[in-house]
Amino acid sequence: MTDSTDTTHARSSDRTDSARALEWLQDHASNDTRQAMASRYGIPTENAYGVSMAHMKVLGKQLGLDHDLAGALWATGIYEARVVASLVDEPARVTSRQMDAWCRDFDSWAVCDTVCFNLFDRAPHAWQKIDPWSRRPEEFVKRGAFALLWSLALHDRTTADRPFVDALQLAEREAVDDRPMVTKAITMALYAVGRRNATLHAAASATAKRLSESATASARVVGRSAASRLTRRGRQS
Repeated sequence: MTDSTDTTHARSSDRTDSARALEWLQDHASNDTRQAMASRYGIPTENAYGVSMAHMKVLGKQLGLDHDLAGALWATGIYEARVVASLVDEPARVTSRQMDAWCRDFDSWAVCDTVCFNLFDRAPHAWQKIDPWSRRPEEFVKRGAFALLWSLALHDRTTADRPFVDALQLAEREAVDDRPMVTKAITMALYAVGRRNATLHAAASATAKRLSESATASARVVGRSAASRLTRRGRQS
């Protein structure tokens, strides 16, 4: 049994470490970086300091893996702290509930994609999240579904073709969503799946072709963009 005093001490330690991490981030922030985040990359800066990704990676390495600290950093709501949280969390300890909660907090493509690529694609419940998130109306939850598929297509070296083929059907269904943050992730997911091998290249290309002939404008854009990328990839193979 865990002593309640030990638990309280651990939580207090996490908060202290989180506060120190925030101080470090503030010390490495710049107004120029903060302005560029908004003007060049479309990242909301209301809760951001203006710290470069290079510096965030340095802090992540200094902190090391720590699941509880990751939770404390995420709870701050600060953009840079949430990026660092994705760098220091322990994938094996990421729960289904945590994935859903963090996904609901996504407020930009940057947080969404960084968390999916750094952490969620290695979590035990990764594949279980793509379908339900793809059905959600929230812009960055839906993007999360396809950013996760995109990341799994690039990083998951053990999963067979079938789950990727099934996921292509979700991409085809949701390509009618005309929000650019969603369609971009769908396009890249299609392309990433098609890069895995010849079988999936053929399946992704067929999906892209159908989308390019869709009556819906956003689906046509996704299909034509993915088809162009896949065609170039096929020529390089």
